[in-house]
Amino acid sequence: MGNVPRGLLLGAALMAPVMADETCMSPYMAKIVGQEDVLYVWTLGVEGIGDGEDKLVTVDVNPDSERFGQVIHQVSVGGRNEAHHSGFTDDRRYLWASGLDSSKIFIFDVHSDPAKPRLHKVIEDFVKASGGVVGPHTNYALPGRMMLTGLSNDRDHGGQTGMVEYSNQGNYVATHWMPKEGALNGATKTGQYADGYGYDVRVLPRRNAMFTSSFTGWNNYMMGLGKMMADPEAMKQFGNTVVVWDLHSRQPKTILDVPGAPLELRCAWGAKNNYCFTTTALTSKLWLIYEQDGQWHAQAVADIGDASKIPLPVDISISADDNHLWVNTWNDGLTRLFDISDPFAPKQVLSEKIGGQVNMVSQSWDGERLYYSSSLLANWDKTEGEDLQYVKGYRWDGKALEQTFSLDFHQAELGSPHQMRMGAFALYGQRSESPLTGPTVSR
Repeated sequence: MGNVPRGLLLGAALMAPVMADETCMSPYMAKIVGQEDVLYVWTLGVEGIGDGEDKLVTVDVNPDSERFGQVIHQVSVGGRNEAHHSGFTDDRRYLWASGLDSSKIFIFDVHSDPAKPRLHKVIEDFVKASGGVVGPHTNYALPGRMMLTGLSNDRDHGGQTGMVEYSNQGNYVATHWMPKEGALNGATKTGQYADGYGYDVRVLPRRNAMFTSSFTGWNNYMMGLGKMMADPEAMKQFGNTVVVWDLHSRQPKTILDVPGAPLELRCAWGAKNNYCFTTTALTSKLWLIYEQDGQWHAQAVADIGDASKIPLPVDISISADDNHLWVNTWNDGLTRLFDISDPFAPKQVLSEKIGGQVNMVSQSWDGERLYYSSSLLANWDKTEGEDLQYVKGYRWDGKALEQTFSLDFHQAELGSPHQMRMGAFALYGQRSESPLTGPTVSR
């Protein structure tokens, strides 16, 4: 990063792409560049492993630290909730982490002591307050707000759902239902589908646009993977849409057909790059969501591996310069790198085995480091084979990946690691060189 001091807090949401934050994050969040100090890992509890509870695990990832690549802290939350996704508030003082099964939201204080987060608050009435949304998934920062996507509902535990908006303090604000047949809520249906399903959310503030993708409901994601795939009716219950919303009014505007369960959404950072990417889990396609002549469109632009072998693309991460996209495929444990300098014609330029399975990928703010975690869902994870439950760090020089550390989460009796978020001490007025004490456990 040239002359930029390590861990410098930039604080502005609208910046040149080279200063872009870790690219899975909201553009409204305070920005940092340079070396991250810690990695927060939202981890599924596994019966018979450690205390068996979901937990937030903190890993030291500063290579100058004596404890680099080691677990330095963990906070258990009580029971197993199907720990899944997490996200910071716009001021990065709190990390919200949700449970897909219990529909509880766990809010961690990460600013008081960034190396030792503590459980600050638990939201237990998500379903009741929201009017029936089940399975909070993405926790996404908006100005003074957190937007949580749902995966299901309390009526039939199917995939029709909504988004739920909270204040940063954890107070319910509103529910925004996904448009569906018979209740389009003002949206225009452009193709065959209007399924009302949800999954991820991202925004392009300069276009007053918010995007949501779609997956499946509680009945499916809490079912064993083999049983679900053998059930023709269950396999019909997957989303096929990306919805474009008016960001300011929270009204759905356009429903786009993206068949095959579009999962993570990643939007470009460049000031003139009005597009986002997603991948379809069931059809192994890379899709482009783009604006042309004032209208939004969806187009499949590349294949991801051999779809007949069901590689199951899961997490993706776009580079800060919008030129590259990392794509993980869970079933074969591969990470792939696509050159997306021409977003309409992506080209795969690298493929590397990470483990027996791989799910999430987090790219550092300067693009020089990547972190991988393994767990997908408790009832979908593989139970046989090697190298199945881990967090791994890699250095990326633009040509090759070099592994820097590997943590076996089952061997360490922590559970199954899902989503990772990065922290830097300088965000909170602390020096990155501050020594870290021995491992602690708090509750």
